[in-house]
Amino acid sequence: MRTALARDLPVLGDWRGFDELHRLQEERVAWTLERALGTPFHQGRLRAPSSMTGIDALSDLPVTRKSDLRDAYPFGLLAVERERLATYHESSGTSGAPTASYFTDGDWEDVADRFARSRVGLGPADTVMVRTPYAMLTTGHQAHRAARARGATVVPADNRTLVVTGARVVRLLRDLDVTVAWSLPTECLLWGAAARFAGMDPGRDFPSLRSLLVAGESLTPARRAAISRLWGGIAVIQDYGSTETGSLAGECPQGRLHLWADRFVPQVYDPATGRSSRTGTGHLVITTLYREAMPLVRYDLADRVRIREEACECGWWLPTVEVLGRETEVRGTGTTQVSQSRLEAAVFSLPERYGVLFWRARTLPDHLEVEVEAVPEHAEQAAAELENALRATLGVECRVRGRAQGELVSESVLSRTDGFVKPRSLFGADEDWDRAFDYH
Repeated sequence: MRTALARDLPVLGDWRGFDELHRLQEERVAWTLERALGTPFHQGRLRAPSSMTGIDALSDLPVTRKSDLRDAYPFGLLAVERERLATYHESSGTSGAPTASYFTDGDWEDVADRFARSRVGLGPADTVMVRTPYAMLTTGHQAHRAARARGATVVPADNRTLVVTGARVVRLLRDLDVTVAWSLPTECLLWGAAARFAGMDPGRDFPSLRSLLVAGESLTPARRAAISRLWGGIAVIQDYGSTETGSLAGECPQGRLHLWADRFVPQVYDPATGRSSRTGTGHLVITTLYREAMPLVRYDLADRVRIREEACECGWWLPTVEVLGRETEVRGTGTTQVSQSRLEAAVFSLPERYGVLFWRARTLPDHLEVEVEAVPEHAEQAAAELENALRATLGVECRVRGRAQGELVSESVLSRTDGFVKPRSLFGADEDWDRAFDYH
């Protein structure tokens, strides 16, 4: 679907073939470097755009890491006047120091347009539940803006709030005839469990729901299939991005994940050698092409990816990407490295009749410990089969314990309906006035 854009942004179909895509990138990279040179962070790190001899010369420039963004907090990468900023965001700050990210209205048009390219095909007939964070992060805002830009109705549910519990999500999905939900993959499993706890069938009692649009976690084919089965076979569609960039890749009508390489230059970077290439396996490094407020030059997302440039029946002529996970999603036990994605693939390959939705694992010095929820009559069998599978596929000593449903994800989590209450200062004699300002 071609939409009118206020900015001079590329539209799918404007180029035919990867050579034309590369020329499009070449035409924009000097603009990005010129803007970047005007920021405190990039001064002294970059050379003038006139000395660049093409996209391949980007590989000679230093890599920008998340630690650099922390050091440049809050406005070290600002390339426009403060008056032009539309929004300011920060990462979750799990390291103790935030990374800042900021956007102009023009930047938001770019982000929303990229997100809306997905094969989910948002339109005026859709009601879209946004169940990702709004507070400080960009993820909820990009989905909200993209849905509104395509005329859809938005239900701003958020997932960092007590206002909207899991039980309330289920009610909204059903009562509002939600057609598309945007969330973490785990949320889709939690909603399904909450619906079942309330006596509903996720695959039957939500006939309007046509797609689950997910991001933010690894999504193996086995997990995707499990989510789809739980919800009656509807499409589970993946997006990939970050707080600093917004959407970086989305699925085409053929179900393949494509990088939005007309809006940024993607490179595969090997941190061990410092070499970069257009395709292959390594860290994803990107250089923005249309970012006004905060141009990023060779930004290393620290995600391991596999990039290919190959023809696809969709005709988009954009590289395909397989997201292999982050280094933080790998843990060692003994001499073996265990990745979350390989564990996930094994868990969700268990037979559907076992009812497995939730699991957890931890690496100990001499073995891997795993717990998996299953229906009571199959819990022991599920544990035994998973233990054998992990030993065979990972070559690691492991101990798997079957847990009854409700032990990993409690019934209170699935059924809780109480939410946010407002602060107040006047109480009756039988009320707890110690909660005057405890209004979570």
